Amino acid sequence: MNRYAMSSDTPCITRPIAITPGDPCGIGPEIIARAWCHAPAVTQGCFVAGDVQLMRRALDLVHSGPAFPVFEITEPSQALSVPPRCLPVLQVVPTAPVLPWGIVDARAGQLAGEAVLWATRAALRGEVAALVTAPLHKEALHAAGAPYDQYPGHTELLQAEAARHAGLPLAQMPVRMMLANDELRTVLVSIHLSLRDALNAITQERVLQTLRITDASLSRILGRRPRIAVAGVNPHAGEGGLFGREEIEVLQPCLASARQDGLDVHGPFAPDTVFMRARQQSDGRREFDVVIAMYHDQGLIPVKYLGVEQGVNVTLGLPLVRTSPDHGTAMDVAGQGVADPRSMIQAIQMARQLI
Repeated sequence: MNRYAMSSDTPCITRPIAITPGDPCGIGPEIIARAWCHAPAVTQGCFVAGDVQLMRRALDLVHSGPAFPVFEITEPSQALSVPPRCLPVLQVVPTAPVLPWGIVDARAGQLAGEAVLWATRAALRGEVAALVTAPLHKEALHAAGAPYDQYPGHTELLQAEAARHAGLPLAQMPVRMMLANDELRTVLVSIHLSLRDALNAITQERVLQTLRITDASLSRILGRRPRIAVAGVNPHAGEGGLFGREEIEVLQPCLASARQDGLDVHGPFAPDTVFMRARQQSDGRREFDVVIAMYHDQGLIPVKYLGVEQGVNVTLGLPLVRTSPDHGTAMDVAGQGVADPRSMIQAIQMARQLI
C-alpha cells in the first residue's frame, strides 16, 4: 500500500501551498510529478507555480496507467478545489521552450528564478500558505543574468525579497538553513561560502544570532524550547586551546550569553561526535533536538549520510514557510524517469506541518 495515500499525519490546509519546479532541465519537475502520483493526500491543496507544458512533459515521463492530467488554474485558491487525480499548475512564467534534460542553460535558470520570485511574493502577500522549492542549478541561475546572478541560491533570493517586502535592510532579515530528516536536525551558521570565508564568519554576533533564530523557530515547531547542541570549530572542540581558540574566544561567550536569555544550549562539543548524540534513537529518544554546525559541510554531511532521499531543507527566520528537498538537480539522471521523490514528499509534508 502507498505509505502516503492515507496518512493520518497529513494536516489539512485552508490556503494553498505553492511548489516551484526548479531547473526545468533537472529532476525537479519529475519529482513533483511523482509526488502527485505517489502521495495524493500530501499534495492535496498544492499547486505548481511554473509552466504548464513543462509539467505535462514531466507527467509523461513518470506516469504509466490511467490519464493523470495537468489542470491549469488561474489563481492560487483554485488549487484547493481541483478534481482528484489532477496536477494543478498556475502559469507564472512565459511559456518555456522545450529544453533538453540534463544541461545547464541560462534560459532554464531564468525560468527557475522567475517562478521562485513569483511564489515568494505570493507568500509574502499571504496568497499562499507556504513555498516548497524544487532544486535549481546555481550555475544556470547565475547565467540567467540580473537579477538572478546576485544570488548564490534560493536562500539568499528569499531573504532579499523578504527584506524588500518588509522595507528592511538585508542585515535586519537574518535567516538560517536547517537540514532535517526523521533522525537528525542541524542548523548552519553560514551557508554558501568558501571554507576560508566560512571560518571568518564564525563570530560571536553571528553564532548568537543563529542560536536565537533556532530557539525561536524550533520552539514553534516543537511546542517547547529545543535542547540545542553546539558543534566546535576545531578537532576535539579545540582541546582547551591546543588545536585552536575559537571555542574559547567565540563559542563559550556565546553560549553563556544565550543561557542568560533562557536558551537551553550545550557545548561546544567535538564536531566528530556531537551529531551522534543528537540522532534520534530507535526508542524515539535523543539527547539534543538540534545541532548548530559552524559551516556548510560540517552540518550537511551527517544529515545527508543518513539519507538524502528523505532530508528536508527549512529556511528559518523568514516571515513565510519555505521548505525544499535536500538534494540538487541531479542532471546526470534527469529525463531518465528514475528520480526519487521521497525528499520532495517529505518537504511538502513538513510545509503542511509548519503552517
